[in-house]
Amino acid sequence: MSDATRLSVFKTYKLYVGGKFPRSESGRVYEVSDSKGNWLANAPQSSRKDARDAVVAARKAFGGWSGATAYNRGQVLYRVAEMLEGRKEQFVREVAEAEGLSKAKAAAVVDAAIDRWVWYAGWTDKIAQVVGGANPVAGPYFNLSSPEPTGVVAVLAPQDSSFLGLVSVLAPVIATGNTAVVVASAKAPLPALSLGEVLATSDVPGGVVNILSGATAELGAPLAAHQDVNAIDLAGADAELAKELEIAAADNLKRVLRPQPVDYTATPGTDRLTAFLETKTVWHPTGALGASGSSY
Repeated sequence: MSDATRLSVFKTYKLYVGGKFPRSESGRVYEVSDSKGNWLANAPQSSRKDARDAVVAARKAFGGWSGATAYNRGQVLYRVAEMLEGRKEQFVREVAEAEGLSKAKAAAVVDAAIDRWVWYAGWTDKIAQVVGGANPVAGPYFNLSSPEPTGVVAVLAPQDSSFLGLVSVLAPVIATGNTAVVVASAKAPLPALSLGEVLATSDVPGGVVNILSGATAELGAPLAAHQDVNAIDLAGADAELAKELEIAAADNLKRVLRPQPVDYTATPGTDRLTAFLETKTVWHPTGALGASGSSY
């Protein structure tokens, strides 16, 4: 059969929840177009039920992921970068179409996103030394502070930076031992949904990252109000939506990272790593002190 008569095989994009690829529970899809208005694909339009299912999967995966060693989590994140490197051509095409970039500029964006995974992979076993440590106290005690993951984090991915921005807000969440429910960019969800395929074929356990596509406000509302979500990153929300979600998040005292202008091409600091960490402080007696100050 010649190429002229061959029918194209269109890609069916699906959600990524609990390590599997379900269609939306609602059965809905919506059209995704490129920067010129040309149709690219139909993406699943996730429902509130999909959001709740994703939270269940994230909670189920939290114990194993947070209990893994920081060094092991670093290896897993580096493996994601390896897998992305092997599928670079696909992501360059999807980013170029999603953001209206030339192939060269899209390639630079994808390279930066891969490098960002490596950056955070290197931080997994170092962040504890930066934000933890021994505290001087007046008494016969050791006083030690160490960071621990917050729990299940809902992430509203940036709307305009469909891949580099997505990686920049997702990688630090899971690097520190949290699990994530990600709402992809509404207008450009395809790179995020393809990332789910990479995560499934890397070493990231199912449920650690769950990726939903659809209307940001429709999915953000149930996630912000969900009692089993411990924190929410509002990077992809506009000012009005962010205010509504912040009010909803206060019901169970979620940690909230407010939207802010970010240059995702710049080297990140540790802010997003520490945003979703809790500090546990332990007191331990060193022994009673004698009259002269020596222990006995």
